[in-house]
Amino acid sequence: MKPEEYGFIGLGQMGGPMAGNIAANGFALTVFDKAGTQGLAPEAAKLAADTPGVAQAADTVFLSVPDGNISLSVIDEIIACADRRAGVIIDLSTIGPAAAREADARCRAAGLIYIDAPVSGGQAGARAGTITVMLAGPKDVVDAHHNVLMGFAKNPFHVGDEPGQGQAVKILNNFLSGTAMLASTEAMLYGLSQGVDMKTMLDVVNVSTGQNTATLEKFPNRILTETFDAGFATALLTKDIKLFLENAQAAGTPTRVGQVIADIWDETNETLPGSDFTLVYKLLRDGKVED
Repeated sequence: MKPEEYGFIGLGQMGGPMAGNIAANGFALTVFDKAGTQGLAPEAAKLAADTPGVAQAADTVFLSVPDGNISLSVIDEIIACADRRAGVIIDLSTIGPAAAREADARCRAAGLIYIDAPVSGGQAGARAGTITVMLAGPKDVVDAHHNVLMGFAKNPFHVGDEPGQGQAVKILNNFLSGTAMLASTEAMLYGLSQGVDMKTMLDVVNVSTGQNTATLEKFPNRILTETFDAGFATALLTKDIKLFLENAQAAGTPTRVGQVIADIWDETNETLPGSDFTLVYKLLRDGKVED
């Protein structure tokens, strides 16, 4: 099964650049976004008027939406399209394992193949086409999409055969990312209190055992520069870490650290609605963030 036409629904901060890379690499693409497709669509893409329009035009439909409820709603619209061409849905959204399993069940009942495929790498990775995709579903279907996946993601991983497994890897990844941001903030603030320059600390840590995604990228490029522009919302990270905590609790695995991290991000999101998650540094440093 080699799909010839692709669809993309959800042209937001991550979806738009991913769709753009698919089109830029020469794949036939039809796009739609409920927030308004005009102005968000890649130049080479065809525009659909609605979700059924994408389902009628494409063999495979990519989704990139904010949460599980929206994902399931879009999937229901695709299922309800009587003359759909689409046979595969690849869901790039972070929706949690339970929603992915529900999406798979609905698709199976309707004769559709569902691939659970959340992504990581932020807006910069989406624009550069270097994001990671964690794919869970039938391996032969994943393999058949190798070329288009490499068109927008240089790190595709088949992590398992069952939808929900991709979500599990994504939420544990974001839990680690959120933990690294908080721990690195506390570490840097301690070092500053001792009169050590932040760049010096980062230079040392980044060639030592304490290095992590925050010290390697967020602090040098977003915090030292005081731009606080990683391009990932505090609200989305808070959602992902909550998903991790809930699923780890359900699995009966340890959550002592997870509970603390989830509580801090929840408080941060309440204090800084609509913020970039790197602003947690200023919040922890000053107790507030001035406009």
